[in-house]
Parts: sequence; C-alpha cells; structure tokens
Amino acid sequence: MITIATLKHITSKNKNYTDALEYLLFQHDEFTNHPILNKKGQKLLREEYYINGINCEALSFDKECEILNEKYHKNQTSNEIKSHHYIISFDPRDTKDHNLTGEKAQTLGIKYAEENFPGHQVLVCTHTDGHNHSGNIHVHIVLNSLRKYDVPKQSFMERNCDNRAGYKHHLSKNYLEHLQRSVMKMCERENLYQVDLLSPSKTRITNKEYWTARRGQENLDKLNLELIDIGLKPAKTKFQTQKQYLRDAISDIASTARNIEEFRDGLQEKYRIKLFDKRERFSYLHPERNKNISERGLGTLCSREYLLQCFKENFKLQLTTPLDTLHNISKEKRLNSSTENPENILHSNYNSTFDYTKNPEEILFVRSNLKLVVDLQTCVKAQTSEAYAEKVKISNLQQMAKTIAYVQEQGFNTKKELQSTYEQINEKFKHAKNTLKNTEKKLKDVNEQIHFTGQYFANKAIFTQMLKSKNKKKFRQEHETEIKLFESAQKYLKKKHPDGKMPSMKHLKMEKENLTTQHTAQYETYCQFKKYQKDLYTVYSNVETILNPIPSAYLKPTKSKDIL
Repeated sequence: MITIATLKHITSKNKNYTDALEYLLFQHDEFTNHPILNKKGQKLLREEYYINGINCEALSFDKECEILNEKYHKNQTSNEIKSHHYIISFDPRDTKDHNLTGEKAQTLGIKYAEENFPGHQVLVCTHTDGHNHSGNIHVHIVLNSLRKYDVPKQSFMERNCDNRAGYKHHLSKNYLEHLQRSVMKMCERENLYQVDLLSPSKTRITNKEYWTARRGQENLDKLNLELIDIGLKPAKTKFQTQKQYLRDAISDIASTARNIEEFRDGLQEKYRIKLFDKRERFSYLHPERNKNISERGLGTLCSREYLLQCFKENFKLQLTTPLDTLHNISKEKRLNSSTENPENILHSNYNSTFDYTKNPEEILFVRSNLKLVVDLQTCVKAQTSEAYAEKVKISNLQQMAKTIAYVQEQGFNTKKELQSTYEQINEKFKHAKNTLKNTEKKLKDVNEQIHFTGQYFANKAIFTQMLKSKNKKKFRQEHETEIKLFESAQKYLKKKHPDGKMPSMKHLKMEKENLTTQHTAQYETYCQFKKYQKDLYTVYSNVETILNPIPSAYLKPTKSKDIL
C-alpha cells in the first residue's frame, strides 16, 4: 500500500495510555488490532523495534502521562483527546537504495519529534516489519495531548498558550502543513524517496476504507470457495467499497460526458448514482446509501473543477473527431484506466452496450438483471391490451435468452442439477441468516450491558453518598433521578450476573468490537447468498416456463421431492 514517504495522523480518546505502549512493543493482528498470543496466552514482542521517550521514560510513558493529567486536571472526561499518534512511513526502496536502517529512522524520528512537538511527553518507536510485511520502515510518534513544559514560541504555534505547560496540543490546518513540509524536507535532506504531501490526493483512500476493502476481500474469497465447492462460478471476485464504486463510475461516465447534464444522466442510468451540485461542489449518492459522499471524500479526480475541465475537453474532441474514432478513444481511455489501476474494474455492473452474444460468459455479471418470465395466460393486463402483450413477449424473449446463457455458463445439464444446486444455496442462505440473527442478538445483549454498566458507574457515587447521608430521605428526594437510574442498572446487572462477577467496561467494549466485525462479515455473506438464491430461483422458474408452457404452480425448492 505504501510506496512513498507519508505522514499519517490519528487521535485517540482512550485514557489508558498503556494500550499505546503495548501496541508499539507487542505484535498485533492487522485485522482485529488485538495482541497476538502464543500457546501459553502470552503476548509476543515485535521482532525488531527501537523505542525512546522524550520528556519521559519510554516504559513508564503511561504512568507519567496520567500523573501530568491529574496535576492539571485535564484529559479526565471521555470526550477529550488524550493522545496524538503520528506515523512517518518510508518507501521500502529506501532500505536498499539509500541504506535506511531502523536505527537511522529512529534517530530521524527523535529529531523530528523534538523539533515539532516541544514540551510534550513523547514516545518514538520505529518498526522495520512494515504494513502487511511489506518491509517499509516506519516511525510511530505518540504524544500526550497535554504539554508538560513551557517552551519558546515557535512559528507554527498559532495560539498564545501553545507553548505553555498545562495546555493541549492543537493541530490546525497550518500546523499540519508545517508537519508535512517537515517530512518532505527531512526526506530531501537525507536523500530519501518522497512525494508532495501538500497536494490534494487524487483518490483519497483513507485508512478505514483500505481496511474495509481488505476485510471485504477476505470474506468474499471465503464465500467464493463455498460456491466453487458446489459447482457455481463466482460472479464477483474483487471486493469493491462504495467509494471505489463511485470513483469507477465517475471515471467511466466522465470519459465521454460533455456537460453536467450528460454526466448526471449517465450516472443515474448506468450506475443508479445520484449527482448533487451545490455550493460549487459535487456530492454523490450511492444506490445503497442514504447519505451523500462529498467530492472531498473521493479525491480530486471526482471534484467539480476537474470534471468540468474533462467535459470541455470531451466537447472539443467531439467537434474535431469522427464519431467512430471518438468511440474507440473513449473505450481505449477506459481500458487504460483499468490497466493502470486494476481496482477500477467494475465486476458487478451491467453494460447495456456490450454484445453478450459474442461472449456469453459475460452474462454472469448481469445476474441481478434476471427477471421472471411473465405468463401471458394469467396476466390480466396482457389479455386486455395487445400493445402490452407484445411488450411482454419481447421482454420474455430477452429473459429467456439470459436464462439460457446463464444455464450454459454454469454448466447445468439437467433440471435436477439446477434444483440440487438451488437447494444447497438455499440451505447456506438459511444458515447465514440464522448465524446473522444470533450475532445480532448477542450484539444487542452486549449493548444493553454497556448501557446499564455505564449507568451504574455514572450514578454509583451519588448512591454511595446517600448511604452515608444522615438524612437519607431528603438526599433521595434531591437526587431522585440519579438514584433511580442506579437502582434500575443494579437490578439489571444482578439479574444478568447472579454470581456478582460483572464484566468491566473495557471487556464489554472489546466484545462489542469483535461482534461488530463478525456482524459485518456475516451480513455480507448473507447478502451474497440471498442474491444467489434469488437468481437461481428465477432461472429455475424461467426454465419451467420455457419447457412447460402450460401454467403450473412453482416448485418450492426447499422440498426434497424431485419435481423437475
């Protein structure tokens, strides 16, 4: 993923600074972000790392931060940012081409932190394994958001209090640009590979989107293996995030659109994407979302300014180029775009201009367009309107052609094979549905526990004060709401944990995180099997209509009886 020197910034509201220290010292799973344990249940140290503390001891960073926070009465509430995490990632080629080592990177990181975060308690730790074992060296800089010492005023400090002890780290736009510029200068000084970090990203793939794509691809691969085992060819082999779907669609339509109207119509007709043009900015509504995604969230290649320039070029090109040549240019442009970035290929989109008769295998990617053939003998509207009946006949022919192509592509030789495959898919769909429901039930239960546990601890102090009060009745009247909330939470938790062993909030939140990850993966599997079930049922019903034109009740494929 990382091919150049980059700077990433992450904020954390976690008051447990030990978690940050343990992440730097011990191996963690990239997907779950949980520590990797050995057979004895012990955490494994990272194979190679270099760690130093600035204005603190590295291994007591967590305790020293907590002491400073208590001294200034800061970072005590849950909504405050407790720490800032900066990551400087170097190009993997720097190791071989420029003799970059972990020790040298650690030295550069310490100098960078001292210059740009003066007065703060800082952990500087260098890892050499790289993301996904890519081998790129990267430096983690973790700082307590609260400044420990007074320092001289620096040019990048905007507020008068930004250099004083007891005040918090304030990252403004200008400050971030200064940090990015500092990374670029460091790379230039050390003769390392770099890029202009100040220029807006063309695609702007965030860390969250990257990991969503990684997890989605892993789940899709597992699902496809199940489909292959029962003789089906997967319709989709490349997972695509909603944002990437928008980027690809925009790139495709923008390659030929000459104005905003054509661009809007093309997105709606071909991809079911809605375009909104407000305040000189574009935003896009994905067909499966209720909230728009702004152009800033997709990158400069999807911005209004860039696209308007594309429309002008397309218009000029059309005026000076024959129509056939223009079509070939647009096609070649899209192919080149897909070759340069394979992730831009749309696997699930139906292309209405593609000639499927020349390549029937492509019909696999239009399963969602399969529809049931209409029975003219039972259709009242067709009986009363010849025009509508004619329209239905043409539609039926199209659906029959798609059905036949699908059957041939999947290699179904008999109706019995088709029925057997459907029954297997139906069973997997039911299992996926039940699994999803069980996870949702567990997730609901954990959310309830988190709610009442938080309610319990939030009002426990008031209840304790009442017990110590001389006039308990008066105290209860003054704090009736808080005491009732405590008692209802206490009643729920006693019923839930009769043994009195109540799980901690940290444990509950970790369990919720695990269940949420499971739910996301299971929901995607459920949706995939649901689509396959629907497609196979449609194909079977159409086959019945083609081979048995006499109206008959549709078979419920869950039955084991062979009706084919």
